[in-house]
Amino acid sequence: MRFDGVWFRYGRRAEWTLAEVDAVINPGETVVVLGRNGAGKSTLLQLAAGVLSPVQGRVTDRPAVVGWVPERFPADQPFTAEQYLRRMAEIRGGSGVDEWFERLRFAEHRHTRLADLSKGTAQKVGVVQALLLRPGLLVLDEPWEGLDAVARELIPEIVAEVTAAGGAVLVSDHRGEIARLPDAIRWTVAEGRVRPGEPDPEPDDDDDEVVIEVVARRAHADQTMAELRDSGHRVLGVRAEGKR
Repeated sequence: MRFDGVWFRYGRRAEWTLAEVDAVINPGETVVVLGRNGAGKSTLLQLAAGVLSPVQGRVTDRPAVVGWVPERFPADQPFTAEQYLRRMAEIRGGSGVDEWFERLRFAEHRHTRLADLSKGTAQKVGVVQALLLRPGLLVLDEPWEGLDAVARELIPEIVAEVTAAGGAVLVSDHRGEIARLPDAIRWTVAEGRVRPGEPDPEPDDDDDEVVIEVVARRAHADQTMAELRDSGHRVLGVRAEGKR
């Protein structure tokens, strides 16, 4: 899939959210989108998924099957989790609803109304609906929000399965969860521009490495991680510190 001179803004007189985006994601690649809050990461992902259309330029070679997982699944719908997923499977021609309930460990919520699900369980429904049919492109906007530890561990595994089958994955990841996947490519979004990067280098087993903890203000976390990665460091994880 290719971004070819893409510009986007949310109103005729608004400032450009993205400008002159030229980037390519190839089959089998995982692209991790980095940038501070408000930089345009979600806009870029929505353009890739076809949720938004460019104001100028084109998005071309988008696969026929796109799996789209928004940051917050729209759970205010009059269905149970199972009703929603089975209906989506019928519409899209997919399958595997029962297997996904078991794999993501939320079978006990089959008959719970979407509106009554916790944020994390609703997010699981959002992940499953994107995978009922094998996607040629899987777009994940901060997919870990609210997920339990088991489900968080499964996301990199699912990403690897999609790329192994020849699909491409585009994911925004402020937690650093996907960075450990081999050959993940970084795109950094800043000031409306997208800077495609190279695959993350695999660590050398012979390197004498140390782990240094860094504390940053929440509002600067995305920018801090992007700067660390651009300097050649590996980000192992992110955690929120409570008040002491």
